[in-house]
Amino acid sequence: MTRLSSTLGIAFAAFFALPAAAQQPPADYPSQPVTLVVPFPAGGITDNIARLVAQELGTAWGKPVVVDNRVGASGTIGAAAVARAPKDGHTALFTITTHVQMPALQRKLSYDAVKDFAAVSQIGISTSALVVTPDVPAKTLVELVTLLKAEPGKYSYGSTGVATTSHIYGELFKKEAGVDMPHVPYKGAAPMVTDLLGGHIRVAVLDTGTALPYLQSGKLRALAALGTQRSATLPQVPTFQQAGYAGFEPYAWIALFLPAGTPQPRVDKMSKAVAAIIAKPEVQKKMRDMNIEPVGSTAAEFSVVLRQDADTWKRVIDKTGIRLED
Repeated sequence: MTRLSSTLGIAFAAFFALPAAAQQPPADYPSQPVTLVVPFPAGGITDNIARLVAQELGTAWGKPVVVDNRVGASGTIGAAAVARAPKDGHTALFTITTHVQMPALQRKLSYDAVKDFAAVSQIGISTSALVVTPDVPAKTLVELVTLLKAEPGKYSYGSTGVATTSHIYGELFKKEAGVDMPHVPYKGAAPMVTDLLGGHIRVAVLDTGTALPYLQSGKLRALAALGTQRSATLPQVPTFQQAGYAGFEPYAWIALFLPAGTPQPRVDKMSKAVAAIIAKPEVQKKMRDMNIEPVGSTAAEFSVVLRQDADTWKRVIDKTGIRLED
């Protein structure tokens, strides 16, 4: 073999080895502490699950994984910080569905919720249902629509806050059904449930975990479930789609992102590590105790969901006309 052919052989071997090598998890990652930015207050469900994942991830990687609560502006302050962070995989965003709702709710954002982030994993989803108090004379969604049309403005519905998922779905229902149902926003689920049980409001969109004990005791009645399929918690309750109303399919989720441009092997390494954590029975139990159904999807799987949900939420929010001041 000549020196030239030998050199060419080595070069070709090295060239064709590149794709395989690129798929190998980087041995030097993480090389420093990893920060999970949570754009919501400490003590909430998102924060609690982030801390659960951070603890497990730190143990698996042998590196500190810390939670940094960057609170404010409906999650956009924390998201903007991660979008600007170094693209080395050491700063991640641990957030909720609000991430893909905000571009439609508030036009002037310093980042693109899809293009400026690399999807890592959908951690879990939360299922919800439209519920009514037992004195509302409606046993089905069709009966409720008939009632609301017969007595416009009589029955108020509650949400967990302005521009929250429960508010968006409540306004979408009003639009699709053509009914008059005044909106009463609350600061979270707890005060809303208190007023619901007290009869101050009669209708609400409520997560099934919170609603379940009241449904079981007869203090509330579920008429329709959100999502693409019936809730495992409430299998007897039809979905909005089954009741004839479209647009209520997206689930509320908790998910993990890295800045766009982070090397794909690092994205994949974090995604696989998180999926292994979410697959643990003890982690799944803790998540379900917080009313979150575990998912632990791959980066590729969540990328598809992310783009679909971003498009769907834009259409839904534009239809409702809900806006936050810029």
